[in-house]
Amino acid sequence: MNFRLKIYSALFIALLSVGIIGFMLFENMSLADAIYFSIVTMATVGYGDIHPQTGLGKILTIIIIVGGVGTFLSVVASITDVFVNRREEKIRQEKINMVSGLFFSEMGNDLLKHFIQFDDEVETLYKNLKISIKWENEDFNKAYDLIEKHQVSINSHKGEMQDLLKHMQNRADLLLRLIENPILQEHEFFTELLRAIFHLRDELSHRNNLSELLASDRKHLEGDISRVYKLLIFEWLRYLRYIKKNYGYLFSLAIRTNPFDPDATIAVKS
Repeated sequence: MNFRLKIYSALFIALLSVGIIGFMLFENMSLADAIYFSIVTMATVGYGDIHPQTGLGKILTIIIIVGGVGTFLSVVASITDVFVNRREEKIRQEKINMVSGLFFSEMGNDLLKHFIQFDDEVETLYKNLKISIKWENEDFNKAYDLIEKHQVSINSHKGEMQDLLKHMQNRADLLLRLIENPILQEHEFFTELLRAIFHLRDELSHRNNLSELLASDRKHLEGDISRVYKLLIFEWLRYLRYIKKNYGYLFSLAIRTNPFDPDATIAVKS
């Protein structure tokens, strides 16, 4: 939509400039009169207080009327669409973030805690994801870069995969409601996260005994865990960034329940 507005605006300005210069040359109008006459002509207002006297001026006026009416109306319509779409996009983002908040409240935070048990490099995340009330956009950007470069090292021997499976099975209804939500279908990253969670749950649930696995099979499951873990951290950071900007009380609770802060406590401290 912004691209279309730029095109129409460029055409409008170009035609307006031609009109102003043309009327100044052909009709000997002052700059103010040329601007005024060009605008009222393009807008089809036509007060009649100024009109072209020369043949070239009349031809130029016809060209401006033919080309200017559509361009002028297109610019106005495009500007209106931009504001309407911006409002609709804001509402859509609000709904997406409400769903994200529900996900982390009911499942996401606990899922992160399960994954942390398997993470051999969690100390790096403890150090860099200890989010505080003082964090700004720059801090979140640094955290994104860190996670992008971070090599997740999952050791399934360090935690209980059966407990992880149980947690996901207990939230099966929530997962189904989320995947069916049309709002999330427009949020590609969150949809990919849900798809990865479903896949991990299915992989785990099809094993008869998660405590006795072939080394190759265990490595395969660790790869599935790594995929979900990294996607989950990205979405968690995105959501925290959003509530930091818009909902301070939600952000306060989020940092007091931060799974990457071993010292986090729900108690509010001065």
